[in-house]
Amino acid sequence: MSQPFPEPAPDFSDPIGMLRACHKRMLSHCELLDKLANHLDKNGVDDDARSAAKKVVRYFSTAAVHHHEDEEQDLFPKVVRSSIKIATVIHGLKQDHVKLTAAWKDLEPMLRQPQHIGDTEQFMALAQQFGDAYRRHIATEERDLLDVAQHMLSTEQLQAIGEAMQERRHRAAED
Repeated sequence: MSQPFPEPAPDFSDPIGMLRACHKRMLSHCELLDKLANHLDKNGVDDDARSAAKKVVRYFSTAAVHHHEDEEQDLFPKVVRSSIKIATVIHGLKQDHVKLTAAWKDLEPMLRQPQHIGDTEQFMALAQQFGDAYRRHIATEERDLLDVAQHMLSTEQLQAIGEAMQERRHRAAED
């Protein structure tokens, strides 16, 4: 049963909530990418495939990039010094960002022009690897970092992170 009054989406006053909400959107776009790969294998490139590819490209070329910047430029520096365990987690998450960016560079050209995907099996494998890598990354971040950050950061630090996130998106909109 759906809620009569759904919970409002987090805003920049709740940067950790925004990061969690972004994770949900990332996972839904990974799911869309999985469906697209299967659709292409069965149906080829049609309007549905082009539309799905466009959505995935738009999301992972903008929102996901901002999300990684939010973490690396604002969140990680504020929590990295709290413990060796957190520093190790953050190091791993940064390495994941590099790998995810590299994987995206392989997928993005195919998604921008899905009609040129010649080897659907290769595309399906790349899409699966990309989605699986994001799912693992998000699970680690949710489990090992965000709750710790929520509890250890002061109201002022969280406000500064939220303001930086908002400014990043404002600058991007101006470009």
